[in-house]
Amino acid sequence: MWTRAALKCDLGGAYRRGDLVVEFQNVGLRYGVGPEVLRDISFRLEAGDFRFLTGASGAGKSSLIRLMYLAFRPTRGLVTLFGHDLLTLPRRNLPALRRRIGVVFQDFRLLDHLSAFDNVALPLRVAGVPEPKVKSNTEELLAWVGLSERVGARPATLSGGEKQRVAIARAVIAKPDLLLADEPTGNLDDKAGVRLLRLLEELNRQGTTVVIATHNEPLVSRFDHERLHIEDGELHVVRREPPAAPVPAPRPSAPSEAEAEPPPALLAARS
Repeated sequence: MWTRAALKCDLGGAYRRGDLVVEFQNVGLRYGVGPEVLRDISFRLEAGDFRFLTGASGAGKSSLIRLMYLAFRPTRGLVTLFGHDLLTLPRRNLPALRRRIGVVFQDFRLLDHLSAFDNVALPLRVAGVPEPKVKSNTEELLAWVGLSERVGARPATLSGGEKQRVAIARAVIAKPDLLLADEPTGNLDDKAGVRLLRLLEELNRQGTTVVIATHNEPLVSRFDHERLHIEDGELHVVRREPPAAPVPAPRPSAPSEAEAEPPPALLAARS
């Protein structure tokens, strides 16, 4: 198993719970010459925060996620990521920041010519992790998401739910400093959705800042995390409330019992 130290990038450094990860100040976004889809967005995320990003379809959740993973820059306002002002940061430094971010895309974005195994292993290989560790950690994570029998399958042969699980495994395998998930439970049943959120909570306990965009209100209400809620292009912070009902730990039956707990690869110490 590897530690987070092996995955540090050029713009890395000490990273402690409570450090500033993301800050938006009066951010606006418009596409082309149309009206603003996001208006006067201000919030901050610290290391170790866990937030749901909620709102109706078309409210701007995906646009806000795209701003956070540096797909484009805002029309106006200030965005700070890991202490760096994106307005003044040279473009040559953006890839180093992106390597600290894991993203679960709504449309999966798997590489069609790669197997499920190679799609998940790609972030580790890019980071230079030794191949024996790539193999062991990738196999552990694919087994946890229930795809141990599909490691050699290519995306064209996978169902929507299987593609979603591969995309999730790829996003979390490198233990990013910031994890952004855009509707990660959209193709999963309720049981799998709860198990996924438990995995993300485990990453969060180890220091990863997590933002999950979703409109699955019943699932969100079962977890005790604050929300960032978008309505009519404006952001509102919804303080945490006691969960509507306790979320029981999943109890899978044999032979998938090993899938109930996060894999050892994600429980390794973070430095």
